[in-house]
Amino acid sequence: MEKPNLLYIKELSGGDSIFENKMLEIVKQELPEEIKNYKNFLKKENFVNAADLVHKIKHKISVLGLKDGYQVAIDYEEELRQKKMNLQSKFEEILSAMIIFIKNA
Repeated sequence: MEKPNLLYIKELSGGDSIFENKMLEIVKQELPEEIKNYKNFLKKENFVNAADLVHKIKHKISVLGLKDGYQVAIDYEEELRQKKMNLQSKFEEILSAMIIFIKNA
């Protein structure tokens, strides 16, 4: 499994450490809340809203350099819109890796 990293953020920043820190802080602030809401929507079988949150989260997946994870999110978002959850565990493994990464970043 690929690991989250800051390569994309560093590339975007052009060496601007203030920008890098702001981007990382946004992810640190928003991701846990988005994951919590995503899980709540799943519990309620509200697939449309869960898919909308996967859509938001997939951009953070990309920002943290997870190219394969980004594709999983695209596919999972589409599945949820069809009320399917085949990729749930794979997607949630990515979320767990991201949470661990941002806690240590």
